[in-house]
Amino acid sequence: MMSRQRATEQFISARLVQCIPSALAGLSEPTCNHPTHTEALGILDGMIDPVIKRSLGQMIKGVEVVGAHHNGITRAYCSHWVTQISFEEPIVMASVSPKHDTHPLMAASGEFSVSILAGDQVDVGQYFSYPGRRFRYLADEYLGTIPGSELPYVRNSIAWLRCEIFESKMMIDHELFFARVVEVGAGRLKDPPLLYSSRLGWRITGERAREPGRSVRDRLLERLAALGFDDVADDDADD
Repeated sequence: MMSRQRATEQFISARLVQCIPSALAGLSEPTCNHPTHTEALGILDGMIDPVIKRSLGQMIKGVEVVGAHHNGITRAYCSHWVTQISFEEPIVMASVSPKHDTHPLMAASGEFSVSILAGDQVDVGQYFSYPGRRFRYLADEYLGTIPGSELPYVRNSIAWLRCEIFESKMMIDHELFFARVVEVGAGRLKDPPLLYSSRLGWRITGERAREPGRSVRDRLLERLAALGFDDVADDDADD
């Protein structure tokens, strides 16, 4: 049986051969419109390569509940695909599947909330991981309403954020919503956050990775000083 990799290579090679004539004709770009390597992989098996999927599954992240309200309807879903994307401004990005019933409310209202879950709120995370309609939106006791708005937030969470969308971009099967945090409700900021990855499951933030008093930065500065670089600028990068 032909290997998946070999089948992919032959698939792409055949497409490139079909593109060559138009390129040789003096055109700036080939006029053919054939799938890229990534698209070819999807055509061949309709799923992410298992090794890639397992590797991506090791990327553990904090867990949030994203909520929205529009025209009298409130919905929320669990996510670990919300991230801060700027240091100078309070900008976040939420990657949302249009299949979520929260998605159209976010798009229509132009805003959403983010509740950062604590390690002892795995039941909340699991509940909002299921489509709300599955349980008839039964457990509404998990949610409160941000004062002065109709946006939901998770009660007793580490913190909640009120976010106003200023841009969105469709990406394959998810839409990226870029938003500015315009209001915050600080809760249990000293409590450990809840984490999740598809390979490791639900986890709680634990011990520090760096030993107190030990820093690679200090060791590197000592090495530079030993080489005579005594005037090294203290120019720490944001990232």
